[in-house]
Amino acid sequence: VQLQASGGGLVQPGGSLRLSCAASGFNLDGYAIGWFRQAPGKEREGVSCFSSNDDTPYSANSVKGRFTISRDNAKNMIYLQMNSLQSEDTAVYYCAVAFATGDACLNPHNYYGLNFWGKGTQVTVSS
Repeated sequence: VQLQASGGGLVQPGGSLRLSCAASGFNLDGYAIGWFRQAPGKEREGVSCFSSNDDTPYSANSVKGRFTISRDNAKNMIYLQMNSLQSEDTAVYYCAVAFATGDACLNPHNYYGLNFWGKGTQVTVSS
């Protein structure tokens, strides 16, 4: 049973990256699944997510209009398309699953009970 995030890297400001999160050993259906990030010296914050009760995506205000979460149920994967990247987006990005409805899926604290996080992938935005 595993979550594996990938796709991070170094990109210039204004550039794009696409992160992937692959789930193995279990089915993502029925779980809230989200992308989170943590920059050095800062708390982990929610970026984008799908709640466990519907397919509505939720995103933090800081990334709305720039980041898009999507999912491929057949492949048991979720993605995070990140456009117009800024230096403030530099962080380690994680995917995780939980049981959380509505925009509660953006709150990382709702994921600590199940505590099922993938290893992070580093995103660095720098010229």
